[in-house]
Amino acid sequence: MKRLVMSLAASFITVLGLNAQELPVIDTTNPLLSEWTTPYQTPPFDKIELKDYKPAFEVAIAVARAEIAGITANKAKPTFENTIVPLERSGALIGRIAGVFFNLLSAATSPEMQQISLEVQPMLTAYSNDLFLNEALFERVKKVHKKPGKLTAEQRRLLENTYKGFVRNGANLSDADKETYRQLTLQLSELQLVFGQNSLEATNAYTLNLTDEADVADLPEFVKEGMAAEAKARGQEGWTVTLQSPSYVPFMTYSNNRPIKEKLYRVYGARALGGENDNTEVIRKIVNLRLKLANLLGYKTFADYVLEDRMAGSSEAVNDFLDELLVETKDYAVKDVETIAAYAQANGLEGELMPWDFAYWSEKYKEQKYALNDELLKPYLELDNVVKGVFMLATKLYGLEFTPNKEIAVYHPEVTAWEVRDNGRLMAILYLDFFPRDSKRAGAWMTTFRENKIVDGVETRPLVSLVMNFTKPTATTPSLLTWMEFTTFLHEFGHALHGILAEGQYESQTGTNVYRDFVELPSQIMENWATEKEFLDLWAVHYQTGEKIPAELIEKIKASENYQAAYGNIRQLSFGFADMSYHSITHPLEGDVELFENAAMESTRLFPEVKNVAMSPTFSHIFSGGYAAGYYGYKWSEVMEADAYSLFKERGIFNHEVANAFRREVLSMGDRRHPMESYVKFRGHTPETKALIEKMGLGKE
Repeated sequence: MKRLVMSLAASFITVLGLNAQELPVIDTTNPLLSEWTTPYQTPPFDKIELKDYKPAFEVAIAVARAEIAGITANKAKPTFENTIVPLERSGALIGRIAGVFFNLLSAATSPEMQQISLEVQPMLTAYSNDLFLNEALFERVKKVHKKPGKLTAEQRRLLENTYKGFVRNGANLSDADKETYRQLTLQLSELQLVFGQNSLEATNAYTLNLTDEADVADLPEFVKEGMAAEAKARGQEGWTVTLQSPSYVPFMTYSNNRPIKEKLYRVYGARALGGENDNTEVIRKIVNLRLKLANLLGYKTFADYVLEDRMAGSSEAVNDFLDELLVETKDYAVKDVETIAAYAQANGLEGELMPWDFAYWSEKYKEQKYALNDELLKPYLELDNVVKGVFMLATKLYGLEFTPNKEIAVYHPEVTAWEVRDNGRLMAILYLDFFPRDSKRAGAWMTTFRENKIVDGVETRPLVSLVMNFTKPTATTPSLLTWMEFTTFLHEFGHALHGILAEGQYESQTGTNVYRDFVELPSQIMENWATEKEFLDLWAVHYQTGEKIPAELIEKIKASENYQAAYGNIRQLSFGFADMSYHSITHPLEGDVELFENAAMESTRLFPEVKNVAMSPTFSHIFSGGYAAGYYGYKWSEVMEADAYSLFKERGIFNHEVANAFRREVLSMGDRRHPMESYVKFRGHTPETKALIEKMGLGKE
């Protein structure tokens, strides 16, 4: 890292006024600290070892502290250029290391990594607190905020966000309250890690091995083959179901074995609800600490604190929004379930339709009504071909070109790396990681190892990663995606485009660094192309015969586009209501988590209550992710994307003028201006809830 050290030293001495002796000693044999001579300065995953992380974090934090000391030691009058800009650029080494470590903690973890996270997270939290609670630093920020001078719109937004960041992180608190703030944030950071670890371990802790062929006789061949491969990988006979989505969901969808499905449902729903990996006490501690934190900062609830800095603006606005969607769609959702219950009972179901029955009978009814199921679709959704199709969509919309680069190191053999270019210009490196494993948490997500920024005229382009849990290939069949997996890919690829097409000088304003209730717009709008014949015709062919996807099959897909839209909407609303309830408490939560969840979601209930199950103990979005008091954002963004996509429908789904406007005003803009302004710049008006209601086609047959 000699060149990096020298550039840092030069910056400290000439800009920040530090002596070279104040620089920390840097071990250049540590690959996390050495200069990356890899292609495009990508992380040298093949050289990084577990032992490298903690020492690297220690050095990076020391470097960042020196950077901050340099800012506060500057005797010159505080200005945007000598205070806000170096503050924005401080901690770059921390960011580089954290970008690797915390992404791998989710995608390729181990007990050793989890232990390291418990050791380094308090260090990072302490550093963050020391930064925001630094009185001398805040004094300089306040002076610039009060007399900013002549700034561009981008600079004004950075200044405003910087000032608000200090205030919202305790800079105005008394000394005693600052110490309390430190303790609360430290405890929260540790608990959020514990929650995620418990959730992963609870998911991995259970498998169900079936050896009687009668138990799997009614399953489609692709489900049986996947279960057989899972059993073989575990050294078992027969067929094995896990609690990972690509295994659990198909079994629940296609098996008619009601007792086994009930057993699986109860085990799945009880993950981390008691037992060795119990998260219930962790939840109580998290929400109570968040309440204390909000109260300390002058807010009645944590939701009030969070939503002050969101598009929605307030708890009242979010609750009104959720209530409006509930009123508009609940009756239709009840009808959805009643239709399936009647169908199931007419076809042999005894007794009441229960949650573990719904997926099976819903799939059967869909197959009868639309003559459509995953068995028909999967042969046209071979993963490699889907990748080509999704890339093709990005090419047609935004002119992007994707080229694999095997010289770029990856963190797991299944991961591939791609160069993304626009007319020759490197836009990003894209990593694709598709399949479940014990070291990967559930779900699908986009993340970055590095954000976009421009420093001293030199641009650094993003390193974007997409992590999925898709159906694995078997010994005889390639990975064939379900329709849900295909739309999930499009969704996460929308996030990736938000990162890939980022533009701007300041890292905190680029890519997906936008309000949480705006960040889902680029992802959810991409799902619309899944049912467009003009798109599917370009690439969807049978993986064995090469036959183009039949026109009548596309018509069936289109006809079923809004199948159980109201039911799906109410399910999402239930999560939003639970999130808001946890973060709207005004007194500490001391009761039973399962009972609290049931009460929060009661207005959205569509099935009989099942005891001893709860989704909260594995609700990572709000308890270990960044969506606390923000899960409503998925529905909020759906309103925007329904309205936004209507412009593509009006002018053409590949219309360059519309695509370029969406790229310019939304995808590339990041947080350089308020998101509502960006939306209106693209669409010409503010979004309205009716757009989503109309898109769902409720009341139409």
